[in-house]
Amino acid sequence: MAKDSRAYTLLLRLLAMAATISAAVVMATSHETTTIFSITIKAEFYQIPSFTFFVIANSISAAYSLLTLFLPPAGLMSRWLVVFDVMIAMLLTGALASAGSISQVGKKGNVHAGWLPICDEVSKYCNQVMAALISGFIGLLLYTIIVLHTITTELNPLLP
Repeated sequence: MAKDSRAYTLLLRLLAMAATISAAVVMATSHETTTIFSITIKAEFYQIPSFTFFVIANSISAAYSLLTLFLPPAGLMSRWLVVFDVMIAMLLTGALASAGSISQVGKKGNVHAGWLPICDEVSKYCNQVMAALISGFIGLLLYTIIVLHTITTELNPLLP
């Protein structure tokens, strides 16, 4: 039973690492340049702080996943994994929320603030950002499953 649980946890962590790495790479490589009325518009991820936070948060999550693959399955550190897993899930939630809200403004604009949508002009950039957000959401879902699994396997024996 313990070996099955360990294998399940390793598989979830590998999948979460793959999802967060792909989210960070896809977002970090998103860029497009277009010209409108002889004005050149350059859209890159680092121009928007929320997208930079998204890349950093997903990179931290991927590095954490890699480190946890090498931890021993039993001991005091395995109990601390519950705390760190929750922290990573919260970090990913914040990054996904901030990047998602900014991408919504880029796609739809905001008529009340007078912000025009840009996705009609830089559609490749917006599609790449959307792919990164989808991959980040998959990573967040996997981390939520990891948190629930870790809680049931590590803390359940401690409860009366």
